[in-house]
Amino acid sequence: MPLRLVLLLTAAVLSAADWPMFRGVNGSGIASVSKAPTEFGPARNVVWKTDLPFGHSSPVITGDLIFLTGAEGGERVDAGRGDKVVDQGGKLFTLCLDRKTGKILWRRQAPRPRIERYQKVNSPASPSAATDGTNVFIFFADYGIISYTKDGDERWSTPVGPFNNVNGHGSSPIVFGDLVILVCDQDAGSFLLALDKKTGRERWRVDRSEVTRSYVTPVIFTPKNGPAELIVPGAYQVTSYNAVTGEKLWWVRGFSWQPKSVAVIDGDTIFVHGYEGGGEAEAPTETPTWAEALALYDTNKDGKIIQEEIDPKLQKSFYLLDLDSKGHLNTRDWEFYRARRSARNSLLAIQPNGRGDISATAVRWRIQKFLPNVPSPLIYQGVLYLVKDGGIFTSLDPKTGAILKQGRLTGALDTYYSSPVAAAGKLYLFSQNGTATVLRAGAQWETLTTVEMDEPIFATPAFVDNKMYLRTRGALYCFAGD
Repeated sequence: MPLRLVLLLTAAVLSAADWPMFRGVNGSGIASVSKAPTEFGPARNVVWKTDLPFGHSSPVITGDLIFLTGAEGGERVDAGRGDKVVDQGGKLFTLCLDRKTGKILWRRQAPRPRIERYQKVNSPASPSAATDGTNVFIFFADYGIISYTKDGDERWSTPVGPFNNVNGHGSSPIVFGDLVILVCDQDAGSFLLALDKKTGRERWRVDRSEVTRSYVTPVIFTPKNGPAELIVPGAYQVTSYNAVTGEKLWWVRGFSWQPKSVAVIDGDTIFVHGYEGGGEAEAPTETPTWAEALALYDTNKDGKIIQEEIDPKLQKSFYLLDLDSKGHLNTRDWEFYRARRSARNSLLAIQPNGRGDISATAVRWRIQKFLPNVPSPLIYQGVLYLVKDGGIFTSLDPKTGAILKQGRLTGALDTYYSSPVAAAGKLYLFSQNGTATVLRAGAQWETLTTVEMDEPIFATPAFVDNKMYLRTRGALYCFAGD
């Protein structure tokens, strides 16, 4: 079947009002609603509330069905590596809720053949589902990808992994045409995977060994000429692939380490950002070459560096340098460490203009300050928005990168994991501690209300049928629009 016909059929199944993947249509964070709540809270404007198992996945909606994942039982124990934990003995579930009532229609347990470590602020149920309007597709890093019908019947399951990612995974699958696509970036052996959405069989796999771990979800860019493209932010570079075949098309270097957010598309421009602690300085940090490091640290002259040999300041974080977990550093480990030390946080406005390395010609503008850690950018009604930890909110001119307005969100000076979304002329932001801020959208944005929820929030809300669906630490709320 020709690709154009496949895409038309997919669009016919998915309603314009659906929220089919993380952060809605193509990860844009923009809702097709005429009303959205301004005043809401744990006991205000609530249509329904449903208790859920623990998890950070965001609600995905098609028709009258909501899909989520969760983890239940087990015990979170220290993995012995700083802020890393493992979830011993917990069960993983996919849940389907009735959108109108909040009733759980079905829940299905996934296999869990392994238990991977992750950050305390992460969870084994962080990736969000994806739907094509008929079926749902789920990814658990502790197993792989599973597809269910709307009624909860398993269609297929495909093991993927194990993975080598010290923080656990956060990438969500997407559906494009007849493919289910997942970014599998990790410290060693990164790849991009496409499965047949009907059978779960591998259609293609692309090596991404030039990057280390990330937590990104790809989006689709449709240029005026040429094939549809997958835009994949990665460690140190942003890469485009042919969305049908996986062919690598172009890339832009000069990006940060371990990006976490989705790119956003506005016409012919791609806005993508990466942030990591240590990347704030304007000038790259100088780091010895591998030959110089061997001369400094390789006391037994075996061509490797073990934990006991390295600078004491680096011994505690040795596991972050030892990317393949072999107990010693090699050339690859050290070169990626040098790349991490020299990487600068950046928000890029990219206008693709060719194939191969287009770093020198395709970047329309770049800024390096006031950038989020996890939340994705939002472009809405001609304005670009960012929310940085500490409640620093910025509006920018997407054509130039010039700051239009910047200020702190009163009462919400917190850490942010949820990405901003836009609905009915308003912007919605949710902090880790559960503070919601609703703003009037615009270059000179204004705060409309601040709401205190009663639990932490890591998920990004969905908007369908003039209602907001918000996941907190232990529940899913439905709020009515004004």
